[in-house]
Amino acid sequence: MKDGGRLAAAIEVLDDIENRHRPAQMALRDWGTQHRFAGSGDRTAIGNLVFDVLRHKASLSARLGTSDTRLLVLAVYMFSWDHGLGKLDEILGSDRHSPAVLTDEERAKLEGLASAAISDQAASDVPEWIWPLFLEVFGEDAIVEGQGLAARAPVDLRANLLKSDRAKLLEKLSHVQPQSTEIAETGIRILPKPGSLRMPHVQAEEGYRKGWFELQDEASQIVSVLSGAKPGLQVLDYCAGGGGKTLAMAGQMQNKGQIYAFDADRLRLAPIHERLQRAGARNIQVRDPASTDLADLEGAMDLVFVDAPCTGTGVWRRRPDSKWRLTEKALQDRIEDQRNVLQRAAAYVKPGGRLVYVTCSILPTENDKQIDWFLTEHSDFSSVSAADVWAQSFPGRKGPKYVNARGDVLVTPASTGTDGFFCALLEKTA
Repeated sequence: MKDGGRLAAAIEVLDDIENRHRPAQMALRDWGTQHRFAGSGDRTAIGNLVFDVLRHKASLSARLGTSDTRLLVLAVYMFSWDHGLGKLDEILGSDRHSPAVLTDEERAKLEGLASAAISDQAASDVPEWIWPLFLEVFGEDAIVEGQGLAARAPVDLRANLLKSDRAKLLEKLSHVQPQSTEIAETGIRILPKPGSLRMPHVQAEEGYRKGWFELQDEASQIVSVLSGAKPGLQVLDYCAGGGGKTLAMAGQMQNKGQIYAFDADRLRLAPIHERLQRAGARNIQVRDPASTDLADLEGAMDLVFVDAPCTGTGVWRRRPDSKWRLTEKALQDRIEDQRNVLQRAAAYVKPGGRLVYVTCSILPTENDKQIDWFLTEHSDFSSVSAADVWAQSFPGRKGPKYVNARGDVLVTPASTGTDGFFCALLEKTA
């Protein structure tokens, strides 16, 4: 496909997302099924156009004075991808697959794109109703933090300490230009590519198939280390999902001790079995929610890890369409879910044990305020400074910018180069 056809396809997919209120990945998948002539490079370019529009929808719409899908796609190609208006003129109307040539009104809007004045909220590419929460968390840094969450994300890998190490993997993966992450000692990063370029398919690498590494953002690796999982402990990963942090903790524990992996949603838990086998993790017992109530673990765990259900505002780089689908009701539902999960998880912590609360959200209502509520409800728990544990765990490395009075930490793309994650540590009275 030529660029004109790719632009037309991106417009079609975005109209489908808008009109049918569908997730972007689903709309892109269905378009690919219906247009099998499109090669992998075409699908990548179309996907990049779609996601870049969704990443910068607020700022581009404000600059253009319209949220017209066609004009947003053309603006990304011309402005964000730096092709310029001349290149756009060459493509439009060049064949039957290309979008029509620019109208005088469209041309005027695109010519004024770079110089248009827009609000702070629009410049941040954050939904209007969430903007006050951004200001509450980040203050004068709210714009740069919003823009960080609107950028393309890198591919982060975690060296599986049960089978390999970072130095060996950097050598093995040299053909994809990997680099060490700044904070996590197990982390490897492949920087995002610009424009229509495709990121390497790391799941096709020998090292992935042999379990030498897993895909895992550096923030997720960091909070796994902050949990304090170490050899010999009894650990419950209460919201294990696909098992990313379960596997990270197994590596830290050197397959010694026991991890119980549980999730109330069986479908979320399903991928863990194949991942455990590939990683060589032998100290993990998966508990199926359909056949266990975890009663035997009550009051017996050294560590209970809660990666709580949340809005996912910290991973907008990877799922940019989700920020425009998020509603105030969905936020309230997640807050209720988090409190229920915390209440249940607390029962499994033994005296002197630790409860780790993590979200991939940057919103205070899901983070700091949930810990305020929990400590009010549970006088038998006290806070432990995650910032202090960070300093001990990553000596000489970059520290978190956002730390509250308790020592809870928040990491973000703009401040630490990671996804947005919150981590609080709580200890049960011995």
